[in-house]
Amino acid sequence: MKMKKIIVTLVLMLLVVWDSTSQCSMCRAVLESEQDTGQAEAINDGIVYLMAFPYILVFGVLYFVYKSFQKKKKEEEKTAK
Repeated sequence: MKMKKIIVTLVLMLLVVWDSTSQCSMCRAVLESEQDTGQAEAINDGIVYLMAFPYILVFGVLYFVYKSFQKKKKEEEKTAK
């Protein structure tokens, strides 16, 4: 039951964030004054692209920390036997 709540929460969070825009106020002011919406969409895509890398790096580090703890735990179990 707990896992179902977590999955529903994650799906709802993704749906809410999916349609958001990622512009700072200065970029928005400059781009709204122009008629070309393609440029505004390109800047939004670039901002989201740049935002993704820190999260990927953090999750990568956390993954390796998790794996090292698992490895250490297995070694301790072997020595305990």
